[in-house]
Amino acid sequence: MSPEALEIASNFILDAPPGELQDVRADIESLLGDDASLIEELTPAIEQYNKEQLVSVVLPGGSQRVIVSEYNELPDGRYFDVESQSSWAFDHVTQKASAVQTYTLESKHADIIKSAVRSLSTHLSEHYPALPSSGIYPSTDDSTIAVVIVGNKYSPSNFWNGRWRSFFQFDPSNGSLTGTIKVDVHYYEDGNVRLLTKKSVEAQLGSGASGAELVKAVAAEEKKYQEELNREFVKLAEGTFKGLRRQLPVTRQKIDWEKIGTYKLGQDIGGGRNNDGGKDNECGRQ
Repeated sequence: MSPEALEIASNFILDAPPGELQDVRADIESLLGDDASLIEELTPAIEQYNKEQLVSVVLPGGSQRVIVSEYNELPDGRYFDVESQSSWAFDHVTQKASAVQTYTLESKHADIIKSAVRSLSTHLSEHYPALPSSGIYPSTDDSTIAVVIVGNKYSPSNFWNGRWRSFFQFDPSNGSLTGTIKVDVHYYEDGNVRLLTKKSVEAQLGSGASGAELVKAVAAEEKKYQEELNREFVKLAEGTFKGLRRQLPVTRQKIDWEKIGTYKLGQDIGGGRNNDGGKDNECGRQ
């Protein structure tokens, strides 16, 4: 594949909507040919996509969903999860986990992390109804703690998919909490509409904050952003979208779309009389 074609195909991969990576990959293969060399060239983009999108997977022999991200990647390319005390190998192309092993957390913040993990499970059960996953991990230099949450909701039969992602970094030394919340929703029945939005957040916890207090702060920031989104959706529905079209014709009667072919456009919908000498012609010409 030429460098230009590889860049374009990789960008398609990185921009794949929630739950639609395999569809995008199949489309690329149908255009460029399905061969091992193509997949090999696209693997770096697929790996980046999986980690950025917080792809989750059920480990062999288990039922809990665990996250694949840059925050829990081990030096040997494996990934780990604190709650299940496991590490695993991951095939980014097939999105399958294998070779599960026991993992022991080693961190000076282990007590905070384990406490936060327990509190986060309650938060997910209360606010994420479908396919939630989360992880809390020490940074590589063990100076900060990462909290990541992803909630997926897929409904391809209704032509839409959505994903909520939260990324937070907590510094126990000074109690600072920074992060980003991202929402991605794709609707594609008879067209393509996509919502991509994000918000940066900052908060200050007290010195010596516990794991439960950390999760409480994360939950507060998520709630605040969800309420902001709800307010904006109401504004769109009552303002911008409402102004795009007239809700009812000038007769104030709803149109029976199944009988649209029987309407006489000017008389029945526009509310005017038959064109007798140009009377009631809304454009003002006779």
